[in-house]
Amino acid sequence: MITLSSDFGSPYPAAMKGVLASRTDARLLDVSHELPRQDVRAAAFWLREVLPYFPPAVHLVVIDPGVGTDRAALAIRAGGHGLVGPDNGVLLPAARTLADDTDGPGEIEVFEYTDDDPESVTFHGRDVFAPAAATVQETGIEGLERHDRFSPVEEYADLTFPDPTIREDGADGEVLVVDDFGNAITNVPGEVLADRFGEAVSINGAWAPVRRTYAEVDIDNRVVTVGSHGNVELAVNQGWGDERFSVSTGSRVRLRWT
Repeated sequence: MITLSSDFGSPYPAAMKGVLASRTDARLLDVSHELPRQDVRAAAFWLREVLPYFPPAVHLVVIDPGVGTDRAALAIRAGGHGLVGPDNGVLLPAARTLADDTDGPGEIEVFEYTDDDPESVTFHGRDVFAPAAATVQETGIEGLERHDRFSPVEEYADLTFPDPTIREDGADGEVLVVDDFGNAITNVPGEVLADRFGEAVSINGAWAPVRRTYAEVDIDNRVVTVGSHGNVELAVNQGWGDERFSVSTGSRVRLRWT
């Protein structure tokens, strides 16, 4: 299986699929081509949340604001999976999660892919990354060292998410992403609300109820909950949480219990 993720919308992904189909018989499966445009961190968050639910596969990821520059093309081996994409950090959070197992954090192995003469400087998804993903699929992720286009590297762009500050009377964090329902997903772990369901907390100075589901408040009312990702989420029942909490991606969030 080869999965495809990008911020391309349509029709650009079709060209990548054409390249893949001409080079491999692997099953092609779209994750999303509507990831936030040129937002490397948001894409990295969603890939970290989605890719671990797949069986071992090659994951082609193209969120590439630096297309045409000297940034490298990478292939990462992680927990039986291969990830292919630009060297801008977008692959790293998902790779680390895929490499983790019951014994603790696993290792990732990073390779640079060499393509000396791509057809275009503006569409490396088609001309560099799709061929690289097909090569990983056909070579097998365990055989990358033996392929002349892949070289192990120790230095590459990294990406990590900011840590929240947990206090006795609350937590300070920030909004990592806003999903298509307007839910503002923070970096604050949901565990801080474990004993507060049915109560209320202050969010940036304004109180809101803490509930397990959106429907536990009336329609168009604010609610603080824990999303499927395990983080504190600011939402509105059948409304737009980012608007009603006056936050956006990157906004600071201060939660207080008292």
